[in-house]
Amino acid sequence: MSKVAIVILADTAGPGDFGRAANGLMAAKEFKDAGDDVQIIFDGAGTKWIGKFTEEGSKYLSLFESVKDKITGVCGYCAGAFGVKDDAASCKIELIDEYQGHPSFKKLVDGGYTILTF
Repeated sequence: MSKVAIVILADTAGPGDFGRAANGLMAAKEFKDAGDDVQIIFDGAGTKWIGKFTEEGSKYLSLFESVKDKITGVCGYCAGAFGVKDDAASCKIELIDEYQGHPSFKKLVDGGYTILTF
């Protein structure tokens, strides 16, 4: 069984960014469907995707909902910096602040996770 942490860092600025974020969710779904241990973390500008994926009319709302249970959280510092803490709260997604306000990637590596970034 694989142990994978998918980190979505892509901004919401353009179609290339949208593709990277959607590919991150699709990769998470593939690992989830295979029964693997998968975690999704939104970090940096990627924290803005919570609001984008869940807004009315989003093409990827169903994909987001299908992997929502695998979302470990959103970087607390970055969610504050990008003004999206309310989006995370409305989706009941935890703010992560394990290492100086950010997720701890060392903790994931020490736990045997392969980290994939999108």
